[in-house]
Amino acid sequence: MDTARESDADRRRHWRDLLASERDAEALYTRLAEADSGERREIFEELARIERRHAAHWETKLRDAGAEVPPPGRPSLRTRLLSAVARRVSTQTVLPMIERTERSDAGVYDRDPDAAPGMAADERGHARTLAKLVEGGKPDPREQIAHREGWHRGDRSGALRAGVFGVSDGLVSNTALVMGFAGSGASHSAILLAGVAGLLAGSFSMAAGEFVSMSSQREMYEREISLEARELEENPEEEQAELALLYRAKGLGRAEAEGVADRIMADRTVALDTLAREELGLDPDALGSPWSAAGSSLLAFALGAFVVVLPYLIGAGTAALLTAVGLAVLAMFAVGAGIGALNGRSVWRSGVRQVLVGALAAGVTYAAGRVIGTSAS
Repeated sequence: MDTARESDADRRRHWRDLLASERDAEALYTRLAEADSGERREIFEELARIERRHAAHWETKLRDAGAEVPPPGRPSLRTRLLSAVARRVSTQTVLPMIERTERSDAGVYDRDPDAAPGMAADERGHARTLAKLVEGGKPDPREQIAHREGWHRGDRSGALRAGVFGVSDGLVSNTALVMGFAGSGASHSAILLAGVAGLLAGSFSMAAGEFVSMSSQREMYEREISLEARELEENPEEEQAELALLYRAKGLGRAEAEGVADRIMADRTVALDTLAREELGLDPDALGSPWSAAGSSLLAFALGAFVVVLPYLIGAGTAALLTAVGLAVLAMFAVGAGIGALNGRSVWRSGVRQVLVGALAAGVTYAAGRVIGTSAS
C-alpha cells in the first residue's frame, strides 16, 4: 500500500514537473513572438499554442488524479534572459540555444505512457521547426547539393564508413601486434601466427560489432517511423499543422505552406515519407544495411591487417621486419591521404597524421615486446 502511494506521488510529481516545463516553454515562445514580427511571429505564436495544449493535458491529469494544480509561476531565469536578449538584440541571436535544447528534449514523451497521442511528434517537430528558423528560412544546402549532384549523396548503407574505419583499424592494430612480437625476439612462425590470428580475430570482431551497431540503429529508426505512422493515422490534422509549420519556418508563406501540406497529406504514403524526412530527419530508403556494413568492415580490416602479414608469408628475419615496416608506412599514408581527399582536407597532412599515429602505436608495442622478451630470456 505504501509503495502504491509512493508510486502515485511520484507520478503526480512527474506531471507537475512536465507542467512547469510546458508552461515555461509557452512563456518563452510567447515572448519571442512579442519580440518578432511577420511570419516568424506567427510561427512562435503557433509553438506557444502547442505548448499551452501540452500544459493543459498535464493539468487535466492532475485534476483527474485529485491532485492540486499549481498556479502558473514566474518564468525561469533562462526564459527571462533569452527573452531579454531577443527583445534587445534579435530572436535570431537566441534561436541556436533554444534549438539545441529542443533537440535534446525531443524524445521526452517517446516512452511516457501518460503523454497524449501526438505530443511526442509535437516535440520532435518543434526541434525541426527551430532548426529551419536558425537557417533563416534558406533551403538546406545539403538538399540543394543532393538534388543537383547525384554523386554527392552520403553513404546510404554505412558500408563506406565501416570500410574506411575498418582498413585503418586493421592496419594500425595488426602492425602494432606484429611489431610487438617482433620486438620480443619471437620466432618467425610465432610472429606469422600472431599476425594471422590478429587478422582473423579483428576482422570478425569488427564485422560483428558493425552488424550489431547497424542493426540497433536501423531498428531505432524503424521504430521512429512506425511511431510517426501511428501518429499520422490517429492525428492527421495535427501532423498536417506541424508539416505546414515546418514549411513556414523554411520561408514559405502561410497559404503556400498550408497548401503544400494539404497536397502532401492527401497521399498517406507520401505524407509518411515526408514527415519522416522533415520531422525526424530520416530517409526511409537509407536507414543503413547491417550486412553491407559488416561485410565491408570485415574485408577492410582484413585488407589493412594483411599488409604486415604478407612479408612474413614470403620471408623471415630482419628483411621481413623491414619490409613489413615499409609497407605499413606506405599503407598508412595512403589510407590517411584517402580519408583526407574524401573529407576535402590536405592529402599530405592527413597522410602524415595517419603515419604518426600508427608509428606511435607500433613503436610502443615494439618497445614493450623488447622489454618483455629481454625479461623472459
